[in-house]
Amino acid sequence: MNRLLLAFFLFLASLGPTYAVNPDEVLSDPALEARARAISAELRCMVCQNQSIDDSNAELAKDLRVLVRERLANGDSDEAVIDYVVSRYGEFVLLKPRFETKTMILWGMPILLLLVGSATLLVAALRRGRQSRGTPLSDDEKEKLKKLLQP
Repeated sequence: MNRLLLAFFLFLASLGPTYAVNPDEVLSDPALEARARAISAELRCMVCQNQSIDDSNAELAKDLRVLVRERLANGDSDEAVIDYVVSRYGEFVLLKPRFETKTMILWGMPILLLLVGSATLLVAALRRGRQSRGTPLSDDEKEKLKKLLQP
């Protein structure tokens, strides 16, 4: 029974959030470490591409985590650290791109697609409504239809 409980608790522990930050990377100052974690959560791992550097085990992600912590320990602001990493790796390193003129298409595309889709549905509905209104059946056609529908 004890083994079963131990296995169950280990399973529950594995369901929680996992971070790839190694103990040797953690800063001694809790405030700086919290800032480093917040910045690391915003930066994309260039190897994994769908994970933040805080979640990735890749060597490049580790190097970036160390770089972030070094810059913070040297007194850089959060924005200065992010700007430094972006200057070295480009805008793609940000998990949430900044709203700038060069990213306006990226931010505006969902709205544009929503408007185009809505307009397409509206036009299709209007066309369908017009097509369904045909000319009424003549008396001869009504008789033929009645004969076809009777058993």
